Amino acid sequence: MSRRIEIPISGMSCAGCALRIEEGLKNIKGIEEVKVNFSLEKAEIIGENLNLTEIKNKVEDLGYNVVTSELTIPISGMTCIGCAQRIENTLRKLDGVIKADVNFAKEELYIEYIPTLISLNDIKKVIKDLGYQALDPKEEEIEDPQEAQREKELKDLKRRFFISLFLTIPIVLGSFIYKISPYILFLLATPVQFYGGYRFYKNAWSALKHKTSDMNTLVALSTTSAYLYSTLATFYPSFFTVKNLSPEVYYDTSSVIITFILLGRYLELKAKRKTSNAIKKLISLKPQKALVQRDNEFIEVLINDVVKGDIVLVKPGEKIPVDGIVIEGYSSVDESMLTGESIPKDKKEKDNVFAGTINLNGALKIMATKIGGETVLAQIIKMVESAQNTKAPVQRLVDKIASIFVPTVLTISIITFFLWYIFGPKPSFNYALSNFIAVLIIACPCALGLATPTALIVGIGKGAQMGILIRNAEVLEKTDKINSIIFDKTGTLTYGKPKLVDIIPLNNNTKEDILKIAVSLEQFSNHPLAKAVLEKSETENIKPLETSEIREIPGEGIEGVINNSNYFLGKIIEPINEIKDIYEQYIKESKIVALLKKDDIPIGILTFIDELREEAKLVVKKLKDIGLEVGMITGDNKASAGRVAMILDLSFFFAEVFPQDKVNKIKELQKEGKSVAMVGDGINDAPALTQADLGIAMGSGTDIAIESSDIIITGNNLKGVVRALELSRKTLSTIKWNLFWAFIYNTLGIPIAGGALYPFIGILLNPMIAGIAMAFSSVFVVSNSLRLRNFKPSI
Repeated sequence: MSRRIEIPISGMSCAGCALRIEEGLKNIKGIEEVKVNFSLEKAEIIGENLNLTEIKNKVEDLGYNVVTSELTIPISGMTCIGCAQRIENTLRKLDGVIKADVNFAKEELYIEYIPTLISLNDIKKVIKDLGYQALDPKEEEIEDPQEAQREKELKDLKRRFFISLFLTIPIVLGSFIYKISPYILFLLATPVQFYGGYRFYKNAWSALKHKTSDMNTLVALSTTSAYLYSTLATFYPSFFTVKNLSPEVYYDTSSVIITFILLGRYLELKAKRKTSNAIKKLISLKPQKALVQRDNEFIEVLINDVVKGDIVLVKPGEKIPVDGIVIEGYSSVDESMLTGESIPKDKKEKDNVFAGTINLNGALKIMATKIGGETVLAQIIKMVESAQNTKAPVQRLVDKIASIFVPTVLTISIITFFLWYIFGPKPSFNYALSNFIAVLIIACPCALGLATPTALIVGIGKGAQMGILIRNAEVLEKTDKINSIIFDKTGTLTYGKPKLVDIIPLNNNTKEDILKIAVSLEQFSNHPLAKAVLEKSETENIKPLETSEIREIPGEGIEGVINNSNYFLGKIIEPINEIKDIYEQYIKESKIVALLKKDDIPIGILTFIDELREEAKLVVKKLKDIGLEVGMITGDNKASAGRVAMILDLSFFFAEVFPQDKVNKIKELQKEGKSVAMVGDGINDAPALTQADLGIAMGSGTDIAIESSDIIITGNNLKGVVRALELSRKTLSTIKWNLFWAFIYNTLGIPIAGGALYPFIGILLNPMIAGIAMAFSSVFVVSNSLRLRNFKPSI
């Protein structure tokens, strides 16, 4: 049956755009009719079995965007990875939902949906119907509702655990030492079963209603089996004696299992809260108030009331509330929370400052340039949260296993029961029941579900604290595969701030003439060498001449017309005899040499020096120590590049490479079978960073939105490259160890619980021990992930 949907579309600039979208969408199977209204920016689509993801992808392929809402919604009530998958699978089936991913470790749902087709209230209602609670979407400006909910859940778990423990101790003592009446044991065990175990019953019932099962099903089924068997043996012992069975009671089993699982859940939840401490610290950096100039006086206002252009006063010791430019004052600012660099930065007029950093000594007046979600801090928080919500490729395998885990365990437990009942020693029913319960209770899908996301959250959060921004989970696996790393020279291996050091006039010109012509041309350029010329001219108080027909030639230089003569300033391709000796002398000194020509006649030489970063040699050594070959790519001539390569002990280098050709050099390395990481500035090197198997961008604390990179180093320190690779590999290693533990635990634990060792050494696993093992398997995984918080780089 055909249906009609309406989707908002952005990016259209004319009626022709609307026609293009109409024609493109008509090619999708199932679509019968498309009408795109350019004025209303909406598309009306009629058809059968409409696939929203396919429609969205098609619109994006055409160069436009489907307007969607993206929200992060805290979810409470989840107890295992199965809960997360149930929410995901249900929401993905809803009309209007594009993407739904639940992060079980963070207890968050990331959802992308088309607001014209489904509302937030609809989504929250569906989640509630599944038996969970969807809190309001995260708002950084208000108190974190998720944290309040977690605190409430912790208190509830703690209360239920201690009440259960208080009742379980006499049950265990009464069962093994004092042999008290089974009626008293019944009275003690019943509150544990139904008060302590309430959450397991509630969630298991919710799962059953939706024809599925999860870990709560296993706990509820196993403890209920032990409890009901014991109740029957207590009040109707003749039922067993008639059949020559021993009317034993297992109140201790059900009570101990519930008590220890409650303890495990409590410890797990406390540990999980710690995994997101890094992002909480970032969020806590955001100031709530600011001193803003209003009518020639500074008054305190809420941060939401600050607008661009406001003059903000920041006193010593206060946090800077917005991104801005210093217009008055001098101070040192602690930017370690953004860049990971502990040394404060001096700030003066015209310098940039960032929200969340701390003004240390002098008062600063700044003009707000970015506020709210535009600030660097807000972008970092958004990027980190986005990365933490991604799934590593290995997680897809885990999800598949988790989806069939509980039904498989249920099947194994039933088979175990009948095998022991039919072939086991007498009393076979008691053995069968005990092993049935042990199999159900030892199985732990939670450890599987927590293995990857907890390590990701801690690792990516730790990276943010160190000034390392990891784009997504897949980046971690990329870092483990690279065997070659190549650095752009200018601004990466060097400081990227060349200085004009020599001016050599030729053909009867003066130094002043040369500098005046040079600044006249370079005033129109943003190239680092141009900035060096401008700085020199300011120092010498040289004013530029009137210049026309300016043309910048990428990788070569700049040309223009001054006083009816054509001038060119740029790279020396092949030095002529007249300047060859001078040229070669300066090249040997690792200087950058530029030639100034008038009507193709050389009139002067300018030399620049861009110093290598002091940490460059150490970084190269560390990278080689971890098994990488280290190279360099530069536009400099071979002699100059070779000298740098020798100083840094590089494995290889590419010289005289134009910016547009860097991609081809990366491809050459990849054709040789190498997995290549590229380190560059993220702007000029964007194509090469994208081509590389791993792109690492050196930012400056402001360039965190660089889309071309997989990893961004905000501190602008080369050591960050080594730290990023070490942290990424350590995080990936933690994930692998977590998964290894989770798989080995379940692979060995389930057969042992089923009695696999009994025929060989006569040992059976007590269900209480199985319960303790299950309770602490998740705690082990989370605790192992938390070790990443103590990660210390080698440099």
